Amino acid sequence: MNDLYIDWRKHQNVKSLNIVDKNAYYMDLTNIEHSWSGRVDTNIGNTFVMEAEQQLINAIELFELGYFDCAYYSLRSAVEISTTMVFLVDMPEEERNAYFENWKNTKEFPMQGRMIKQLILHGNIFVDMMAKMPQFFSDAKKLSEELNKYVHKQGLQHFYVSRNHPINQSKSQVDFIKKFEEYLQRCIGVVAVMRLAIDPFPILLMDEEIMYRCFDSMTEPYSEEFVKRYIGEKTIENYKKTEIYIGTYEAFINNEKKNEAVFNVMKYQYIDTNRLGEIFRQLHLLSQSDIVSVLLVAANDKVVKVYCYNGFEMFFSERKTKRTAMSWSGEDFIKFAEAENRMNQIYDEAYISVFSFGDELYYIEHNVILEEDEVSSIYEFVQRQLSKVKNEKAINF
Repeated sequence: MNDLYIDWRKHQNVKSLNIVDKNAYYMDLTNIEHSWSGRVDTNIGNTFVMEAEQQLINAIELFELGYFDCAYYSLRSAVEISTTMVFLVDMPEEERNAYFENWKNTKEFPMQGRMIKQLILHGNIFVDMMAKMPQFFSDAKKLSEELNKYVHKQGLQHFYVSRNHPINQSKSQVDFIKKFEEYLQRCIGVVAVMRLAIDPFPILLMDEEIMYRCFDSMTEPYSEEFVKRYIGEKTIENYKKTEIYIGTYEAFINNEKKNEAVFNVMKYQYIDTNRLGEIFRQLHLLSQSDIVSVLLVAANDKVVKVYCYNGFEMFFSERKTKRTAMSWSGEDFIKFAEAENRMNQIYDEAYISVFSFGDELYYIEHNVILEEDEVSSIYEFVQRQLSKVKNEKAINF
């Protein structure tokens, strides 16, 4: 068959479209992407979140290509995946594990309606959320029903041969695109809220009073703009009445609040040498690697960076390195550790020296060679201050 004919035929009833705010949607979806949960008992819950986000992205791309029914299928799929995620997180452990095995092995597994019925009977978090957030769940149910109109092609307007018939080709697509964007926004909102059934941190960490009292969570908070556009303040207000939110809030609110400099060390591995006094007063709130890295930077002005865990974790300061490369390799740090002389090893335009504290190796990056007395001074300073942290829980610097 002629290739020209094939190309003409496959595009005959398909009309590409343009979503003006496409870049904004992609940026907004990073809120879901960065909502990664640290829970270890969620049956790959994070993978479900990532897949739901991917389906939302697929929907955008398919719609622009002109495959609008496939786009709506992807929207519905994102909602259903988020429901499956909650189902596999919230069911009693024995049933959850059995369902999860069936899901993994593509054996008998309930459809969305049955999952919701099972959750109502046996779930905890989902039932509480339904009780506290009835309007959200009512709207979510209505959304699924509306999406099915497109997926199941109810009405000639959902047929390619009708919508894109030559008679209709000249008609404006503005309303059609606008309607899709409305559904896209609603689906993003549903996925974002269902993610909160795993844990409340995407919302909880929006509160600075909690964020500065919390551990180093891998979860990033939703932005105010994201919540306003896709979830709504009323829904969040109701979510904050749930047991999962209240219980987690109360677990952290009485913890000692970190100052900004200490928080930056914990969260961003940034050590501001101009605020060492503030950091030292709350060293006891940091992890062992955080503390040692701070002490190494404080021990000598030549230290610009500190690496640990074979370069997996890197702490930096406002001090500038002479090394121009922005990347590093774990293999480099293995070689540094195995060197006969661990001090003043050339690292491109800078140097690396390896120190050992406890069971961990720390690699300090410096622009100028360390003298022998400086090496000894660094060791002594760090060991002395570590003893103070252990015995006094704080250091006056």
